[in-house]
Amino acid sequence: MTVLPGAPNALTARLIEDAGFDALYVTGAGIANTFLGVPDIGLLTATELCSHVAAIREAVSLPMIVDADTGFGNAVNVWRTVRALEHAGADAIQIEDQTFPKRCGHFADKSVIEAPEMIDKIAAACDARRAPGCLIVARTDARAELGLDEACRRGNLYRAAGADIVFVEAPQTVQEVEIVAREVEGPKILNLVHGGVTPHLPMSEIAELGYAFALFANLALLAGIHAVRRSLTHLRDNPDDGHEPPIASWDERQHIVRKAEFDELARRYSDGSLGRGSQAGSTDGGVRRTPQ
Repeated sequence: MTVLPGAPNALTARLIEDAGFDALYVTGAGIANTFLGVPDIGLLTATELCSHVAAIREAVSLPMIVDADTGFGNAVNVWRTVRALEHAGADAIQIEDQTFPKRCGHFADKSVIEAPEMIDKIAAACDARRAPGCLIVARTDARAELGLDEACRRGNLYRAAGADIVFVEAPQTVQEVEIVAREVEGPKILNLVHGGVTPHLPMSEIAELGYAFALFANLALLAGIHAVRRSLTHLRDNPDDGHEPPIASWDERQHIVRKAEFDELARRYSDGSLGRGSQAGSTDGGVRRTPQ
């Protein structure tokens, strides 16, 4: 089983990679919260998501599952979304069967599309990917509206339609977590949302049940909110007491953003050696001309 932390931005992705995790999850809710300052209610656009995925891919080499919400429209929109996200660097792309605008999987008042429409979306997603190693994750939010039996039925339908990984969102008891593990075929994700409706089980239990991924989509985000709020409250109320809440050091910050690597690039390209070598092999001021 792979423990999968969520990243809302490239800096968090760098922290996840530096901590030694094997993969990460690009959280749409996290991007909506951190980039737009809004709740996870379908306000994020495909363009905004793709730009974040591209930035994260540039920053880390870890495999990443990308939360693409409902695919931003119908099956044809899903096809284009998968193409764009794969081009941006996604290794796996998740789509869900909610109606649009979607809501966080642990919010109330969700609704889902008909299963055949979602099967069409999965087919479009599978057809759109260029690399055979790009995986499609199918999420169902049917538990809240239609019950666990329907959620499990849909999970198996989506697997049969071509999804590589199945994600039954928001089981509400330990027994339901066990039922999903037993009844749904193929690799599965269990989403452990702090403050959400799914109970938290020990990692060893989740692994024994057979889940492929234990997802902590909002852990880093919540930790960041808590730490920043604590620091700002201290700055407001006790600016001169000679103490400060725990914060990262200057060196920790530069390490995470790879300053040493960029310093090495600067040295490599600014010491003049490449330019001098080029001039040494040229008879026209260092400009190499193509023979006519």
